[in-house]
Amino acid sequence: MYQVEKAKISDVPQIHKLINGFAEKSMMLARPLSDIYEGLRDFFVIRDGDKVIACAALAIAWEDLAEIRSVAVVEDMQNKGVGAILVQACIKEAKDLGIKTVFCFTYRPKFFREQGFVDIDKMELPRKVWTDCFRCPKFPNCDEIALVYKA
Repeated sequence: MYQVEKAKISDVPQIHKLINGFAEKSMMLARPLSDIYEGLRDFFVIRDGDKVIACAALAIAWEDLAEIRSVAVVEDMQNKGVGAILVQACIKEAKDLGIKTVFCFTYRPKFFREQGFVDIDKMELPRKVWTDCFRCPKFPNCDEIALVYKA
């Protein structure tokens, strides 16, 4: 069984490399190193020894709303339930914090549907969630799918 842990400062370079490796393949959005350092407390990781093999973050958007973002699993560990474990850790943290709604933007909607998320029109989400979108090179022509989970 894989152990989910909160990320440590020493994990940041590996998290950055993992996320941006998938971003280079247009599978997720890139994250600057500075964003990962600033949002480090949002991140969960799974390690194999000292190596980060997967990560995910729960970013609080408002009193009743949080986003799961930057879900990434090294390629040789995909389809083994590792990503699902991280998503469930994020959902549990949201519930523990009293947050009722968790959303995500993704290119992999099937994965999130399997975790209990349902599709939602992006425009139904409050404008507050678009903060990062304004810095995205794809804005305003976002091609990610929005999904929501009601805790």
